[in-house]
Amino acid sequence: MDANDGRSNASEERPREPAAPEGPHVPGQQPPQLSPPPSPPPPPPEPQSPPQPQPPCDPADAPTADPAHPDARIGVGALSLPYQVGAALAVAVVAVAALVHLGMVFLHVAPSNTVTKQHGKAIDEWIYPEFEQNWKLFAPNPLQQNIEVQVRADVRTADGTTRTTGWYDLSAEDGAAIDGNLLPSHTEQNELRRAWDFLTATHDSSNRPIGLRGTLAETYLRRIVVLRLDRDDAAGGQGGAVQRVQVRSRTTNVPPPEWSDEQVSTTPQYRLLPWWPVPADEAAGGVR
Repeated sequence: MDANDGRSNASEERPREPAAPEGPHVPGQQPPQLSPPPSPPPPPPEPQSPPQPQPPCDPADAPTADPAHPDARIGVGALSLPYQVGAALAVAVVAVAALVHLGMVFLHVAPSNTVTKQHGKAIDEWIYPEFEQNWKLFAPNPLQQNIEVQVRADVRTADGTTRTTGWYDLSAEDGAAIDGNLLPSHTEQNELRRAWDFLTATHDSSNRPIGLRGTLAETYLRRIVVLRLDRDDAAGGQGGAVQRVQVRSRTTNVPPPEWSDEQVSTTPQYRLLPWWPVPADEAAGGVR
């Protein structure tokens, strides 16, 4: 009895192994729980490449209208009818004004003709003063004369006596200064010539000034010749002063070339201006 009891106790204490399931799964029994396989590691991040520049867009490929609304209008066509009429009138007015202006300028610079003779006043009112033109469409005959500006003066010397100088050829002095000079000054080339042109344009045939511009031309030319006389020491040194001056021009025609049959006179023509008194502030050499 005791031995059998000992064996039976030993068999009861031995752990039992789970029996493998036999046959189909019977409801009510729980299947064995299996652990899920480990997930693979995430792949490494791919390196990012720099953005590629986009090719320039071709304006011809750009859409000109909204594809969703193919009937949509652009530009002036998008305006309402009253605004379209107003825009058309504005363009017409600008076009007509431009044509009229071009026509007026053309008639102003063109040689004298029937239209300019009949409507010269209207053309001048349109051109002057805002659109004044200093050129001609067809150049006139070039100047074929030599004009020399000369001056003489009554001077008071240092001892109180008064004498009249000979004629100083100021144009010849400018010509000598320009001759052989690669960079002549603007004064030597144009000052005296422009002053004489200004005076002849603002004086009548009797050498009387026409308006305020004539008086201004006299003052301008007088100051120039007084400065030239002081440069030439016409007053006779220290203490002398110029009291009055007289200007004249000597005009001679340029002889025609040998092959020309044109006949011109080469006799000099003089234009003598009256004596001009010199103010005291200019007498010692002009206003500087």
